[in-house]
Amino acid sequence: MENLAVKLNDSTIKLSVIIPTYNEAEVIAKTVRQVFDKGNDLIEEVIVVDGGSSDETVSQAQQAGATVIDSPSKGRAAQMNRGAEHATGDILYFLHADSRPPANFAASIHRSITTGSDAGCFRLAFDDDHWLLTSYAWFSRFDIDFFRFGDQSLFIKREVFAQLRGFREDHIVMEDQEMVRRIKSDFSFTILDGAVVTSARKYHKVGILKLQLIFSLILTLYYLGVSQERLVGIYKGLIQ
Repeated sequence: MENLAVKLNDSTIKLSVIIPTYNEAEVIAKTVRQVFDKGNDLIEEVIVVDGGSSDETVSQAQQAGATVIDSPSKGRAAQMNRGAEHATGDILYFLHADSRPPANFAASIHRSITTGSDAGCFRLAFDDDHWLLTSYAWFSRFDIDFFRFGDQSLFIKREVFAQLRGFREDHIVMEDQEMVRRIKSDFSFTILDGAVVTSARKYHKVGILKLQLIFSLILTLYYLGVSQERLVGIYKGLIQ
């Protein structure tokens, strides 16, 4: 696989952490603080891109030290692209609002990038030890596209992201899957050993087995070429 991007090896390389939000007041401050605490001096900035929250997400993020920008379009892909436009770091790191990066995550990303990776992610873990969630997370160690989701976070060289023209904003769901597949078609992609711990709150709300089956169905239909409009309709109908 050809590495089309310039190799970064400067010790002054910094990360821009980009977090899309919508009504995440309950978790965003903790996430931002953990990013700063675990990232140390490798973090250039934490950018929270808000999609029109009606709660205290914006003020909570600002108090925790993040730069908050409004996105003209709601949707994870659009919001992450908006954050990338404002980022000044050499490496972009996309993280969900309810996910916690592993200890020394910034150093791990920095090491991976400076030794030749163009992009990558961490493994997945949940803040719940239910056997089904543990089993699902275990498979995230394998380099198989079927197990790549945004909950694992994504780091990518800024120039690579620009060459790929960012996330596809016509993807309301599976934008992470689509992005990883494009990255891997022309660039190197690495799965790091640490695990991002993500909240199981949606599983608790919907039901662990039910939600996992819904996700599996949506993913399968996506690979079969079902339209975004149809996928969103199916997902919302099953969740309700």
